[in-house]
Amino acid sequence: MRIFKPRHLGLIAVSVFSLVMLPLAGNSAAGTILAADKELKRTSIEILSALKSNHYSYIDINDAFSNKLLSAYLKELDSSKSYLLKSDIDEFQQYKHALDEALNQADLNPAFTIFNRYQQRVETRLIWLLAQLNKGIDNFDFSITEDFDTFKEDATWSSTPAQLDEQWRKRLKSNVLDLRLTDKADDEIIELLQKRFNHQLQRLKRINSSDAFEVYMNIITKSYDPHTNYLAPHQSDNFTINMSRSLEGIGAVLQYDQEYTKVVRLVTGGPADSAGELHPADRIVGVGQDSDGEIVNIIGWRLDEVVNLIRGAKGTTVRLQIIPSTAASNQPPQEISIVRNRVELEDQKAKKDIIEIPQQDSVRRIGVINIPDFYMDFEAYQRQDPNYVSTTRDVRRLLNELKKEDVDGVIIDLRNNGGGSLPEVNTLVGLFIDKGATVQIKDSNGRVNVLSDYDAGVTYDGPLAVMVNRLSASASEIFAGAIQDYQRGIVLGSQTFGKGTVQTLIPLRQGQLKITRSKFYRISGETTQNQGVLPDINFPALIDVTAIGENVLDNALPWDSIRPVLHRKSGQISGFIPQLKDLHSKRVTNDADYQYLLDQIEKIQQNRQQTVISLNQSLRKQQQDDFDRWQLELENTRRQAKGLDEIALLSELDDSETEESTNNDPYLVEGAH
Repeated sequence: MRIFKPRHLGLIAVSVFSLVMLPLAGNSAAGTILAADKELKRTSIEILSALKSNHYSYIDINDAFSNKLLSAYLKELDSSKSYLLKSDIDEFQQYKHALDEALNQADLNPAFTIFNRYQQRVETRLIWLLAQLNKGIDNFDFSITEDFDTFKEDATWSSTPAQLDEQWRKRLKSNVLDLRLTDKADDEIIELLQKRFNHQLQRLKRINSSDAFEVYMNIITKSYDPHTNYLAPHQSDNFTINMSRSLEGIGAVLQYDQEYTKVVRLVTGGPADSAGELHPADRIVGVGQDSDGEIVNIIGWRLDEVVNLIRGAKGTTVRLQIIPSTAASNQPPQEISIVRNRVELEDQKAKKDIIEIPQQDSVRRIGVINIPDFYMDFEAYQRQDPNYVSTTRDVRRLLNELKKEDVDGVIIDLRNNGGGSLPEVNTLVGLFIDKGATVQIKDSNGRVNVLSDYDAGVTYDGPLAVMVNRLSASASEIFAGAIQDYQRGIVLGSQTFGKGTVQTLIPLRQGQLKITRSKFYRISGETTQNQGVLPDINFPALIDVTAIGENVLDNALPWDSIRPVLHRKSGQISGFIPQLKDLHSKRVTNDADYQYLLDQIEKIQQNRQQTVISLNQSLRKQQQDDFDRWQLELENTRRQAKGLDEIALLSELDDSETEESTNNDPYLVEGAH
C-alpha cells in the first residue's frame, strides 16, 4: 500500500521499548526442571522492597494482588491459549490467593512450577508439529471451505489435547498456505517449517532458571505500571548501549506484543526510516542475514534475542519478514531488506524546511522545524563547552534563519518524537513565551516541583502550530501541552501517546530496576499521563490508536489533575478553533492527497477487523488480487484528480512520487493552511 509516510524517529539503532523478559516459544532441555537458587531469591526480596518503598503508587501485596498476578502470568506465558490445557489452569488455581505470601517469603516455587509446566507443553507441541510435517502436507485439502480465527483474546482453554491438535492443525495449514502464496514448492515449504521448529527445539536447551526468574519478576513489576521493569544483567547491558545511541543496526524501537515483535517507532534518518518499507505497528515474524541467508522465524522469541539477531555490522544486510499493520490477516508476510548503519546524533538534530501555500494572488511561506527528539550533550555542557549540542540552541538558530527568509508562520513538527531531555523541553517552550512555568512534576510523596522558563523575551512571536501524532510522547507532550495552555499556538494532529511518568534506575545485586517515581502535569493541572494531549484540530491517524498508546498498556497509571499554576496566556486562540475547523473541513474535501489518505485509513480499519483467515487457496489468492487491484484503482483516482497520467502497475511509480518531503505530506500541507 502506498502510504504518505510520517516522519519516524526513535532513540537508538535497535532498541527495546519495553525491557521485559517475555514469553518464550521454547523450553528447557527435555526433563530439566528449573528452580530458583539463593541468589535469585535474594534479588526477588530486593525488587519487592524497592517497589514497596520507591514506586509512585503504593500497592498492597494481598490476595487481590495474588489473583491478578496469576492471571497476568498465565496471559504472558500463553496469551493465545495454544499450549496449556484447562486442567493445567484449574491446577494453578491453588496459587490464586497464595502468590502474595510466597512472594513476601521469597518463595519462587509456585512461579517455577507454572513455568516448567508451560515449557513441557511447548516442547510437546513442537514435537507434534514436526511429526505432522514428517507425514507430508498432502493431507491438507486447500480446496475445501475452512477458516482459521487468529483472534484469541476471547478464546477458552482447551479441555483436551485433541482440541489443541485441531487448533494447531489449522495454524500449520495456514503457515503452509502463506508459503504457497509466495510461490514456494511443497518440498521447500516442509524444509523451511522443519528448520523453524527444530530451531525452536534447540533453543529449549538454552533456557535457564535466570530466564524464568526474569519472566516472573517482570510480571510483578508490570503489575505496578508498564514502565517499571526488572533489567537482568544482560538487559542492563542492552539498556546502557541503547542510551548511548552508538549501536549499529536498522534504527527501530521494538516491543513484544503477544508472541510477535512489533515496531513501535523508527529513528529519523536511520536505515529503516530511509528505506521506507518498515512502519510503526508492523510486526516482524522472520529475520535473515545477507541477501541469501535463511529466514529464521522469530514468533515467540524473547525480545532481546530478536534485537541481537537484527543487530549487525555497518554495511551488512538484514532481511525482515513482516506483517504490515495496514495488511488484512489473510495476506501473507512481506520480505524487505535493510542495510545496517550507525545512527549518528547528527541524524537526530532539528531540521527546517519551507512549505509554499498558494492563496489567491499571493503565496504564503510556512517554516517547518522537525524535532526528532529532545537531545542535549550533557558531557559537553558540564565541561562548559560553548558549542555544546542542544535542541533549544538548534531550534533558536533555525527560527532566526526562517525569520530572515520572511516566513509567514512556523510549524513545530513533533510527530513520532518519543521525548528526551526534560531541561531541553523547558527551555524550548521559553523560545515562544515571555517567562513562565512549563511543567509540574509530582513525586510519590505528593510533593510538586514546577519547572519554569526565566528568560525574558521570545525568539519567535509569529503564528505557530505544533504537529503531533500517536507517537509523540513524554517531552513532546509537555511542549505541546504548554503551547496549548498558554494559547501560544494551535496543536494539530491526533491524540498523543500519553506517557506522563518519570523513571529512575535502582541498582540490584543482579541487574537493575527501572521504576516509576514521578508524574508529569501540565500548568493547567492536567496530567499528560494516559490521556496525552488532545489536538485543537484532529487529523486522521494512520497509526492504530487501539494498538499503540499508554491507555492500551496494562496497568497504566490513570489520568488525574492537580492545582493549576497561575500563568498569563499569550493569546486567545481557542475562540478561533470552530472557524478553523470549518475551513479545514471544506478545504480537505477537494484535496486529492488528503482524500487518498482518508481512503487508505478506511481500508486499513477494515483490514484490522478481519481476524478470520480462509484456508481455501483459490479464495486467498482472489483476496490478494482484489487488494492489489484496489490499491491500483485508489492510486489512479488520486492521479486523475491531480491531472497526472494513470499507471497500469503500482511498480510504475517513480521515486519522486513516493519520496518523503514536506510538500507531498498532506498532514504538513494542511497544517500549513
